[in-house]
Amino acid sequence: MHINEVKKMSGVSVRTLRYYDKIELLKPVSKTQGGHRLYSSNELKKLQQIQFLKSIGFQLSQIKMMLEAEEWDWSISLMKQLSYVLSEKEHLSKIEVNLRELINGIAIDGEEFRIKNIMSLYNRDSKEVLTFDKDELSIKNVEVLEKIPNMASSDPDSLEWIALLGQIKKHMHLGYRDTRIQNIINRMDVKKGEDFGEEDAFLDKFWDIRISPEESEKYNLYPVDQEVLRFLDKAYVYYISRKSESL
Repeated sequence: MHINEVKKMSGVSVRTLRYYDKIELLKPVSKTQGGHRLYSSNELKKLQQIQFLKSIGFQLSQIKMMLEAEEWDWSISLMKQLSYVLSEKEHLSKIEVNLRELINGIAIDGEEFRIKNIMSLYNRDSKEVLTFDKDELSIKNVEVLEKIPNMASSDPDSLEWIALLGQIKKHMHLGYRDTRIQNIINRMDVKKGEDFGEEDAFLDKFWDIRISPEESEKYNLYPVDQEVLRFLDKAYVYYISRKSESL
């Protein structure tokens, strides 16, 4: 078979086939008088093996040794490759978490999101995440912990909380009594009931953690500006007072 036929049958480019010849991974069976490489069905089968081994992550240098060795321990090679793939998967999962946090961080901080925020998240990632104690935080139903907004999540509930907080920060200049701010607070209050139900005691204690820079850092929470948290606190207190007056 002419090299161009092999290209059509395998989908491997002529350039790649020439490179395989150069590194002696796949030698043609012969050449034409014009110097064009010719291959037999044996080379085509070997090419299929090479492409398969590439697809599961082996390097060309490894593939060359594997195919040349008369006795190769395929079990050990495949186990090592599986271990490598799992390690890479874990590494990529961490990168995915970091990217989601950065994207959601921009949703909160807008144009103020700068390199300092990125470095803050990077340093925070290396810390151990503390688990919340059910009794200490007066949690009635432990499943409520899954409802805490997660900056690395793509679930609709977390994204809505992130968007609401971003809107609060965006419109802080209006003052916490402004109608727009109070409408956002109203949605937060409604969503609080939807997500957390009767967990008021837990929410109060969690807010104490959230509003404390030291406690937030200890529990590895996303670093929200204290100015934003204090503003949110004032806006919510004002919202509750107005709500009580209307009853």
